[in-house]
Amino acid sequence: VQLVESGGGLVQAGGSLRLSCVASGSTASINAMGWYRQAPGNQRELVAGISSGGDVTNYLDSVKGRFTISRDNAKNTMYLQMDSLKAEDTAVYYCNAGGMTSGRNYYSYNYWGQGTQVTVSS
Repeated sequence: VQLVESGGGLVQAGGSLRLSCVASGSTASINAMGWYRQAPGNQRELVAGISSGGDVTNYLDSVKGRFTISRDNAKNTMYLQMDSLKAEDTAVYYCNAGGMTSGRNYYSYNYWGQGTQVTVSS
């Protein structure tokens, strides 16, 4: 499975960005998917996860109400709509293919994109 992110960039606080992640290769093996981010000096953290059918989503508390994860399985593409961006959202954002527990918690497999930089200026 190969994952390629796009859509990052520089935006002012309060602005919006939409990230995309296109999957290729053994896409039939992809189940749940997720977005992670990593800021300098910080550990990588899960931002949002989405089930294979798109009916279950979960979010990091700090992005709830501002970010929306979605996917289009016909296009093998996942999205992250980011609104009301804050300086603390600045990070490299990574696409991941993983799974979801029966308790609707996302977990990652070792399939990662190369990352896309999001910088929010205050």
